[in-house]
Amino acid sequence: MLDVPTQAALRLDDVYKSFGPTEIIRGVNLDVRRGERHAIIGPNGAGKSTLFNLISGRMMPTRGTIELDGKAIEGLRPYEVNGLGLSRSFQITNVFPKLTVFENIRCAVLTAQGKAFSLWSRLKAMRAINERCGEVLDNIGLAERAETLAESLTYAEMRALELGITIAGDSGVILLDEPMAGMSHSEGERALALIKKVSVGRTLLMVEHDMAIVFEIADRISVLVYGKIIATGTPQEIRANPEVQEAYLGKAVTQEQHQ
Repeated sequence: MLDVPTQAALRLDDVYKSFGPTEIIRGVNLDVRRGERHAIIGPNGAGKSTLFNLISGRMMPTRGTIELDGKAIEGLRPYEVNGLGLSRSFQITNVFPKLTVFENIRCAVLTAQGKAFSLWSRLKAMRAINERCGEVLDNIGLAERAETLAESLTYAEMRALELGITIAGDSGVILLDEPMAGMSHSEGERALALIKKVSVGRTLLMVEHDMAIVFEIADRISVLVYGKIIATGTPQEIRANPEVQEAYLGKAVTQEQHQ
């Protein structure tokens, strides 16, 4: 019998990325299981954003393969990768500030449809789109802000909107690039609860520097150092890994274990 939860939704096999003579990603092998929450951690300059760019189609690997649900996606354009069921958010908020919250979500839903609607089905299609927008707004807690211009949102609300844009197309795999960046502790807690909520039934791959957040949300963690993954495991396994402590987590984790 097929063990669905352990199937790889996303698989990277011996992936390299060079810029001229400089190797940024150096032989990454990674399996992200379907339905799991997987975090990538590592020091600044480790290559985390480059890795996300490779997965989402913004860059092409120098060599190696990247598979989404068993289909090779390296070399595809971002919209093609998105069309196969992968969506990504960015470190920097990526919304249309002069559009309302609802209009931002509607743009994402329309983009996910991938085609124009014929005149005869337009009303029916728009009804379905508006219903989908309402579902997303309820999911991210911004239903009451639907008619608010995006530029008027708080920073935390803006990040919630970006998360809504990411999930609007109902992608099975979502990539979140530092979703807690710039948030206060209380904002981060609310964002964490939101990410847990919207990732149910999806595969989540995220980059995040806040280790408390990572250890709370991740089923498994991969540690990227100088373009190589040096360890993958459960939060408990990563905490206890001497190589990870020396390369990245440092004494803080060891001290925390003894508190």
